[in-house]
Amino acid sequence: MKKLLIRLWCHIEPMRRKRLCILLLLMLITSFAEMLSIGAIVPFLAVITDPSSIFTQPALRPIIDRLGINRPDQLLLPFTILFGVLSVAAGIMRLSSLWLGTRLSFAIGADFSVDIYRRTLYQSYALHCNRNSSEIINGIVNKTSATINIITMLLMLASAFIMLVAILIALFSIDFKVALAVFSGFGLIYYFIIRLTRNRLQINGEIIARESGYSIKYLQEGLGGIRDVLMDGTQEMYCRVYKDSDCALRKAQASSLFISGSPRYVMESLGMLVMACLAYFLSTRSSGLLGAIPLIGALALGAQRLLPVLQQAYTSWVVIQSGKISLKDTLDLLDQPVLDFILDSGVKQIHFDKKIELKSLGFRYDDKGPDILDDINLEIYKGARIGFVGHTGSGKSTLLDILMGLLEPSFGLLTVDGRAITKENHASWRLNIAHVPQVIFLSDASISENIAFGVARDEIDMSRVIWAANQAQIAESIEGLPEKYQTKVGERGVRLSGGQRQRIGIARALYKKANVIIFDEATSALDSDTEEAIMNVIDNLSADLTLLIIAHRISTLKNCNQIVELEGGSIKFTGTYLNYLNKLDARL
Repeated sequence: MKKLLIRLWCHIEPMRRKRLCILLLLMLITSFAEMLSIGAIVPFLAVITDPSSIFTQPALRPIIDRLGINRPDQLLLPFTILFGVLSVAAGIMRLSSLWLGTRLSFAIGADFSVDIYRRTLYQSYALHCNRNSSEIINGIVNKTSATINIITMLLMLASAFIMLVAILIALFSIDFKVALAVFSGFGLIYYFIIRLTRNRLQINGEIIARESGYSIKYLQEGLGGIRDVLMDGTQEMYCRVYKDSDCALRKAQASSLFISGSPRYVMESLGMLVMACLAYFLSTRSSGLLGAIPLIGALALGAQRLLPVLQQAYTSWVVIQSGKISLKDTLDLLDQPVLDFILDSGVKQIHFDKKIELKSLGFRYDDKGPDILDDINLEIYKGARIGFVGHTGSGKSTLLDILMGLLEPSFGLLTVDGRAITKENHASWRLNIAHVPQVIFLSDASISENIAFGVARDEIDMSRVIWAANQAQIAESIEGLPEKYQTKVGERGVRLSGGQRQRIGIARALYKKANVIIFDEATSALDSDTEEAIMNVIDNLSADLTLLIIAHRISTLKNCNQIVELEGGSIKFTGTYLNYLNKLDARL
């Protein structure tokens, strides 16, 4: 746990660390106020039961003389006011510590959540391909929340420890032996409870960390594939796997919650029994019951403050133990490395004036894996229309991912106007490129926001949106809608047709003012008439644009000036559309 806490501290921003130090100082002041309020109960009760005894206290005599008090009955009001002020002050200090600690914990949690999201978005495409999105969502939402709880509990544990020391100092100053006996008894009970529950809490923590991720995964899969779920009637299967995961998660959470709260009721019952025995024992002293009342009151107040502090410390320990696994997962996400050049906000676009060249390029996902691409040599001149064909698994999409700078070649070079594209400058190269996939991602926002995707609403250039929509031949359809460009498209564009979604995807690429537009089977899911209409849009785009098109149907590539066929990760054919048709005829 020590190593986890050191890692946690390293991720807290300097400004938050300073506030944590201020909070600890406030806790110390609060504990001092608490100690004074407990210590004040003895003279207060003594004034009520035997005011004349106060005049015999050497420590209080100077204060009494300064106040000009001559009779015992004059002590009641000032001591009542003093005790009341100290009690209220201690309460205000405790409330202030709680408010500041809670706010600070959630502020740190917000920092962590944003940092995880930011670091994740800046990871490589290859890493995202090997990671389930539910893992990240769970880390940002659930495990960060667990980390917030741990930070809150750490602060509460620190507060409880400081308060415990202050209360014990006050009680020991009143009656050392009795206070030591009471504290030792309560402390031993909590010690044995901790020993009994440690393993159970460890198991619960592992279950919570694991099943929270699975729950999100099953929700994503069921809702994300709702069309297939409805068509196949697999609702019950998804309900069953989600129920199994969620029930295990809730059961572990309930178990940890019970373990954290149950000792309180035991300790309250034992506390009443201890106070009864204590009252009996003190009443048998020579001073009798009357003389024991101030001491009993002070110990009762101390015990009343001591038990919640012990319970708070124990609850904090339970939460920390239960959340260790989630904390480790959160810290692993926070430790994701992001290279400095990736974070550079001043990225300048690489100029593309002549050609893109692939030189003896190859790719594999890992050192032991098979070659996905091998010895690719290709020149793509600016303004060219290149069609890529090949069977599934031939390497077409991987090749275009490399051209987009999403994947790094395992060997060989990708150059633009003779300049090598590397991981240090791929962000600059990507400013030239727009991608139109088979399934266009549309957010549940307006048409204008989806065309200017990734641009803040108040920064959208509407004239550019309208221009892009006209170029994509969807402006007329948009103008016919009641809210025009402010029309909401629904989640994943459910309110639009397939052709409209693809046109918005083309408009989005044009809004970016990219030099290279990549169409990755952008029309394969459309009917033939819609596909032909979309291809007409593509064919009528500016001649200055370089278009790279993947298609299964060769007829959609008839206006390309070069066809590239891949097979087994290598280029099998390059030539014109007519030459490729002749080659296909020769095969038959």
